[in-house]
Amino acid sequence: MFLAGDLGGTKTLLAEFEPTDDGLTPVREASFPSRQYPTFEAILAEFLSGRSGPPLKSACFGVAGTVVNGAAQMTNVRWSLVESDLARAVGVGRVKLLNDLEATAYGVLTLPAAEIAVLNPEASPTPSRAGNVAVVAAGTGLGEAMLYWDGTRYNPIASEGGHADFAPRTEREVELWHYLRERVGGHISYERVLSGPGFSNIYGFLKDRCGFQEPSWLADELKSGDPNAVISRHGLIGDVPICAEAVSMFAAIYGAEAGNAALRCVATGGVFLAGGIAPKILPALRSRAFLDSYSDKGRYRDFLQGIEVGVSLNPLAALKGAAHYATRL
Repeated sequence: MFLAGDLGGTKTLLAEFEPTDDGLTPVREASFPSRQYPTFEAILAEFLSGRSGPPLKSACFGVAGTVVNGAAQMTNVRWSLVESDLARAVGVGRVKLLNDLEATAYGVLTLPAAEIAVLNPEASPTPSRAGNVAVVAAGTGLGEAMLYWDGTRYNPIASEGGHADFAPRTEREVELWHYLRERVGGHISYERVLSGPGFSNIYGFLKDRCGFQEPSWLADELKSGDPNAVISRHGLIGDVPICAEAVSMFAAIYGAEAGNAALRCVATGGVFLAGGIAPKILPALRSRAFLDSYSDKGRYRDFLQGIEVGVSLNPLAALKGAAHYATRL
């Protein structure tokens, strides 16, 4: 048996997996509200209390934070995690901490075709996926990860690429950069635009600088609900021009950064979009706004057009990835 977890600031998922002829099968899983527990060890104790069955062999946890030398300090909850301490708490010889996007990257490799929405079916897929893989995941923030293929198996490369400099491509995006620079007063990262709050940032720019009108009923709706969800929903429907343009700009910038990620690691094994936003805005990602900016890389246009880009439709990809990595320990 193998223990896997996906540790986030809002919730923590744990599951036990057993090997089967079809791979790994979850036999017991549970979700915990992260902020209600002082430590992750407290969650482990609750999950493992009274456990029966075959012994656990190893464990792997995807963590929403940077992992350095087997330790991580989570930012949205005050948890300090150390692999050796967690191994004692679980009662196994080895525990591995992965950045949550590294875990997601492993997870998407295990997903069946029905759980991947391919955005460019005209590309030539690599059936064996024998090549480097890039993952870009817009959600509450922007996460990125890479897996490099060593000829035998995949190995993770940690990344904080979401905090790299936002590189505008068009005159309007240059104006957006200046607008955000004035508001933030410093470094503008891709996460400022490719995340849930990114919808509001782009929307504010279009309203304040580009002359788009905000209907009074929409202003009321933005105040009463999640403004990012409101903007994206109306943008997909297409009933409000400012929302439609915000979603189109978001998709174009997402495409540009997906292309950047593919170039950085020569992702012949594929590019995957994960996180909570991509499945919700699939129609926008299937548009030319995304695909044209994805491949708009000059002499590397043809190269990128040959790489398959898919959207992960399984919200448990990180948990599955952690479980599969645990079997390597």
